[in-house]
Amino acid sequence: MSFEFLNLNERLTRALADAGYTTATTVQQQAIPPALAGKDLMVSSSTGSGKTASFVLPALERVLAARNDPTQRRAPGTTHGPRVLVLAPTRELAMQVANAASSYGRHIGGLRVATIVGGVPYPAQLKALRGPLDLLIATPGRLMDHMASGKAVLASVEMLVLDEADRMLDMGFIEDIQHIAAALPASRQTVMYSATFGGHVGRLAQSLLRDPQRIDVASHTQAHADIEQRLHWADDGRHKDALLDHILADADVDQALIFTSTQRDADWLADRLAEFGHRVASLHGGMPQGRRNRVLQGLRSRDLRVLVATDVAARGIDVPTISHVINYGLPMKAEDYVHRIGRTGRAGRAGLAVTLAERRDTGMVRRIEHFTTQKIPQAVIAGLEPQRAPSPEQRFQPRNDNRGNDRRGGHRHPGEGAGQRVFLERPRSADPVRRHADGQPPRAPVADPRGIEQRSGHRRPEDAAGYHQNRGQRR
Repeated sequence: MSFEFLNLNERLTRALADAGYTTATTVQQQAIPPALAGKDLMVSSSTGSGKTASFVLPALERVLAARNDPTQRRAPGTTHGPRVLVLAPTRELAMQVANAASSYGRHIGGLRVATIVGGVPYPAQLKALRGPLDLLIATPGRLMDHMASGKAVLASVEMLVLDEADRMLDMGFIEDIQHIAAALPASRQTVMYSATFGGHVGRLAQSLLRDPQRIDVASHTQAHADIEQRLHWADDGRHKDALLDHILADADVDQALIFTSTQRDADWLADRLAEFGHRVASLHGGMPQGRRNRVLQGLRSRDLRVLVATDVAARGIDVPTISHVINYGLPMKAEDYVHRIGRTGRAGRAGLAVTLAERRDTGMVRRIEHFTTQKIPQAVIAGLEPQRAPSPEQRFQPRNDNRGNDRRGGHRHPGEGAGQRVFLERPRSADPVRRHADGQPPRAPVADPRGIEQRSGHRRPEDAAGYHQNRGQRR
């Protein structure tokens, strides 16, 4: 269906055409008309389905309608606050939504879009909150800070959007969301997007939404048509590294996003890959926002070929050139697997999602397959066949929680080893600011030849190959 049949303002359809979008996706076709009619919505859609536009376009329509209504004219010199408030779980997702709003609203004169997230200095945010504001995209914790200081005026909000509501609740923001919603006008429109609406997410929806319309498009149980999935079993850490090296050596790898379980593993693996000559950086919640922005810009500008990240990057990264997603460390929750692999196969491109699992990961593999109702096809690489792969019967045995240390003296998953401290992403009661367990500042692993900190290491593939071949003798 063309966007022209959705009764959007001409300025919005022109901006969509400028961006190369002519046909609405399924979620856009189903969500935009009721959103334009002012109905509350509960929307479930898969990653990469175009859900951001499905709420940004109705939000911009609301801004245009208010500008054409003489009764809603705003007096100059008075802080009125935004008409639309979008809450997102992470800084990356908030910035992605803000970029989409600015892109689709490029032909709306004087459009004011502000982003309020943690890890960014307060002065610029305070200035944005004082000025004319149409759309405000925020993480709950930082917005709560501005509300407590009286700087965030929310009395004029006409539309509230909760993006990735399940993720925000997983991060402990349910009380923050309830507090923010209580400060908004009761007559507002509320739109909630979530992978699932069961449990506490469903109860939150019942308390915030009025007679909502349910839209379920491409749920997690449906196959990702553009993403091929593979499962490689590894005997141990060295075998897993050899599998990873072989995959990254493939010329078909345009850009790869590698997921690890902890911040420590992300930094360690990025250093290791840099030694082999890869243009690589790490991304995790322990990094300052400015550095995270530079890393993401390096990925979008193709200065980086490989990004090693924790789950903080699973939602909010929209880079169509990511051809491979590699699960080096398995996620802590089965639903995060769906969001991880959704970073590839975007914008109509084909993608490959590879999971590297050891025997101790059998339980998580089983939970992922149960959650998606799909079996991940097993694959082997000639010369790197596993010697201790679990049998089909073992794959469905309960997970053994008595897991030991990995070869680097750390732990890959929470709860591994009694009394050990691991690098986990720990949200506070406010904005999800994460800290290293030992209090040390994170390294700056950005490989940008134009001034961003570059990792040292091998500069020739043959050097890296020789190092890899003989490294077992040096240990």
